[in-house]
Amino acid sequence: MRFWNSYTWPWNLSRTGILGINKRNHAYISRYNPRRLYPLVDDKLKTKQLALAEGVAVPGLIGTIREQHGVNQIEAMVKNWQGFCIKPARGSGGRGIILILRHQNGLYYKPGDKTETTQDMKRHISNILAGLYSLGGKPDTVVVENIINFDPVFDGYSFEGVPDTRVIIFKGFPVMAMMRLSTTTSKGKANLHQGAVGVGLCLRTGRALRAVQFNQPVRLHPDTGRDLYALQVPHWDTLLTMAASCYEMSGLGYIGTDMVLDRQRGPLLLELNARPGLSIQIANGRGLLPNLKAIERLSERRMTVAQRVDFSKQHFGVFEQ
Repeated sequence: MRFWNSYTWPWNLSRTGILGINKRNHAYISRYNPRRLYPLVDDKLKTKQLALAEGVAVPGLIGTIREQHGVNQIEAMVKNWQGFCIKPARGSGGRGIILILRHQNGLYYKPGDKTETTQDMKRHISNILAGLYSLGGKPDTVVVENIINFDPVFDGYSFEGVPDTRVIIFKGFPVMAMMRLSTTTSKGKANLHQGAVGVGLCLRTGRALRAVQFNQPVRLHPDTGRDLYALQVPHWDTLLTMAASCYEMSGLGYIGTDMVLDRQRGPLLLELNARPGLSIQIANGRGLLPNLKAIERLSERRMTVAQRVDFSKQHFGVFEQ
C-alpha cells in the first residue's frame, strides 16, 4: 500500500499502521505527556539548561536577550563568533530562526549568500521578543547559539544548512527516525514543510531507507544531486542512546528528539518536541502505530537505556533493504 498517494481511504491508512493527528493527540500526547512538563521542552533555553544539568551535550550558548533594551547588545555579543544562530526560545516549526554563516563590515551572511544589516538583525530580534514567532504569541526570549560545524560525512547531502536527525521516543524506546536535509527551497533550514528533504532511517544501522520532498519520493538531493539512499549516519548508537535518555531527562513519554552531528563534539541535542509531527511516517514509508503498540504490550519491568535501544534496533530495524 503506497500510503503517500494523493488520495486513499481512511481505513487503508489505518490498515497500514498510520498514526493520525487525532489519535496522536488523544492516545499518546495527552496520555503520556504530563502538561505540567511542557514548559521544559516548549522553551529551548530551559531544555538546554536541563540537558546541561543531565550531562547531555548541546550546542554552545553565546548569550540571551530577554528585554527590548538589550537588543543593542547583539553586535558585541557575536563580535568574536564567525558563525551563529539566532532563535526564539519558544518558537516552533523553524519559524524565526536565522543562521549567520559569517559577518564582515556590518553585513551578516545567511545561507545562499543573502545578507542582513545590523539594523535588520536588531529588528528581527525585537520581533522575537514581542512574540511574533512564539507559541501563543507571548513575549519571548532570544537565544544566540554557536553554529554547528557539521560532520563532513554529510557533504552534499544538505544545502548550506545543518542536517539534523529526528528520533521519536516512546516510553524511552526509539520507534522511528529520519534525517532532515536543507535545500534551496527551505532556505537552509531543515524543515520539511518549507521544502527540506526527509530521509527515513533504519533504526538498526542508521542507513537511509527512502527519501521525500514535499511528501513525494526522491532519490537525489534537488540541489547537489547526491544520492540520498547512500546516506548513513555515523555514531548511530551514541545518537540513539542520547535520544532514548531524554525520556528520563524530560519525564515525557512521547517526544521528538532533534539532534545534530558536530565534527568536533559528535552528536548534540538541538531540542525536544512534545508534539512531534507525523511526516516522519512518509519519510520512512510506513506507519508508527505497529511500533507504538509493540511498546505498549511490553511488561512494565524497568529497562536501562541501553536495553531499550537494543530492543528497538532488534524489533524496529530493517534487516533487508
